[in-house]
Amino acid sequence: MNKHLPRAVISAAHKSAGKTTISVGLCAAIAENGLTVQPFKKGPDFIDPMWLTAAAGRDCRNLDNFMFGWDELLGSFHTHAARADISLIEGNKGLHDSMEADGEGSAANLARRLNAPVIMVMDAAGTTRGIAPLLLGYKMFEPDINIAGVILNKVGNARHEAKLRAVIDKYCGIPILGAVRKNSEMEILERHLGLIPVKENKNLQRLVHNIKRQVAFSVDIDKVIAIARAAAPMETGAPADPAPFPAPIARIGVMMDRAFTFYYPENLEALRMAGAELIPLDATKDNRLPERLDALYIGGGFPETNMEELEFNAGLRGNIKEAIENGLPVHAECGGLIYLSRGVTCNGQTAAMVGALSCDVVIRHTPKGHGYMTLEPTGNGPWFKAGAEIRAHEFHYGEVVNNAHSAYAFRVTRGAGIDGKHDGIVYKNVIAGFAHLHALGCPRWARDFVNFAARTGFSRKRRAAATSGN
Repeated sequence: MNKHLPRAVISAAHKSAGKTTISVGLCAAIAENGLTVQPFKKGPDFIDPMWLTAAAGRDCRNLDNFMFGWDELLGSFHTHAARADISLIEGNKGLHDSMEADGEGSAANLARRLNAPVIMVMDAAGTTRGIAPLLLGYKMFEPDINIAGVILNKVGNARHEAKLRAVIDKYCGIPILGAVRKNSEMEILERHLGLIPVKENKNLQRLVHNIKRQVAFSVDIDKVIAIARAAAPMETGAPADPAPFPAPIARIGVMMDRAFTFYYPENLEALRMAGAELIPLDATKDNRLPERLDALYIGGGFPETNMEELEFNAGLRGNIKEAIENGLPVHAECGGLIYLSRGVTCNGQTAAMVGALSCDVVIRHTPKGHGYMTLEPTGNGPWFKAGAEIRAHEFHYGEVVNNAHSAYAFRVTRGAGIDGKHDGIVYKNVIAGFAHLHALGCPRWARDFVNFAARTGFSRKRRAAATSGN
C-alpha cells in the first residue's frame, strides 16, 4: 500500500562538515516539539547512531546496502519509519561519495532509493561566494536528487551569514533553512575511530541540550518538518506489530559498559528472538560472571582507552578465562578480541587482559583494517557452518601479534581480519575476530549462536559439577 512516511536525508559536501552535530540537534529539537523521531544512519557506523539515539530517545537504525542488500534495507526502513512521525537519515561522507564509480553506495543513491528529499549541511568556514558553485554542482550533478534545503554550518558572524545568504539566493535557488554559528558548546569530541562514544562522555545530556538549543535557535525547524512531510508516499506493506520474544532457552551475558559499546540493536533483538535472555555485564565493575550463564557476547568498543580499569578487575578476568577453559561459548568482536587476548599495548603502555587467547594486541597509529569485509565460513567455528558468504565490516587500529592460533572461523576474501587471510580465532567454544556482523546481513548468526549455547548448557553443567562436588 502507499504509506506516507515523512523523511529527509541529512547530508553534506564532505565528511566533518558537522552533519552529525546538526542531525543530533534536529532530532532533539523535533522530539521536543512532540513528534516521534526515528533516526537512521547510512553505513555501518556505531558511534554516530549512539548520539542520534540519545537525541531522539529512540534506537537509531543503520541502513547499509552492502551488508544487508536493498530488500533488507528498505524493509528495515519501512518497519521503523512507520512507527514514527518523522524519520531523519544521516548520510555518511559527502552526498555523492562512493567506492563505486556509478555511486551505488552513495548517500545520494540512498536518498534516491528512499525517494527522500535531501537537506545539505554546508561547512561555511572560510568561504563566501565560493559556496554557490559548490552547491550548484551538487544540485546539477544528479538532478533527480531533490536538494530541498541547506543549513549553513560553522558561520563566523552576522556579516559572514549575510554574504552567504545573498549569494545562495542569487545563484542557487535552494531554500536556506538556517545558519549555525561556530560554537565550542556544540563540538562532539573526536578520537581515532570517530566521535567519542556516548557512554564515555560524562556531559552527554548537557552537550545534547546545548546542541539542541543552538540548532533550534538557528534553524527553522518547521521548514525541516515541512520538507520531510512533503516526501512522496512509499510503497510498503502494512506495518506489523513487533512479535513477542519467545521464552528464553539460554542466558547470554552482554558486556555493556564504557569499554564495550558497539552493538547494533538488531543484533540484540535477533538474539532475544532466537530465545536468549540477555544479561548486561560491566567488565570494569562486575567481580564475577553470573552463576547462570550459557554464553557471552563481547562487542566492539575501546578497551584500550579503559585498559587500566579492565586490568584492575582481575577477578572477572580470571573468572572469564576459567569459564572459557571449561567450555563457555563466547562471540567476541574487535574490542572483545582485544579483551580476550593476553594483553594490549597502546601508546607505550601495556595492560593484562583476560588471557584466554594465546596472542597479544598492539594498537597502532594507523588503521590495520578499515572498510567492508567478505568472509567465507571455514566450518571450524562452533556456530558457523561452512558455506554462504558473509558480509561484514571492520575498523580497527589493533594488530594481533605473537599469535599461536591456527584455527579460524572465516577466510577473508575482502578486508584485513587477523592476518589478511583469516578472521575469527577459534579456541574451544570461542570465536574472536575483528569482523562486525549485522543480523540483517547474517540472519542465521543469532539463531545458531543461541541454539549452540542452549545445547552446550554451560550453566547446567556448572551447577551439576558444583552439586557433585558437595
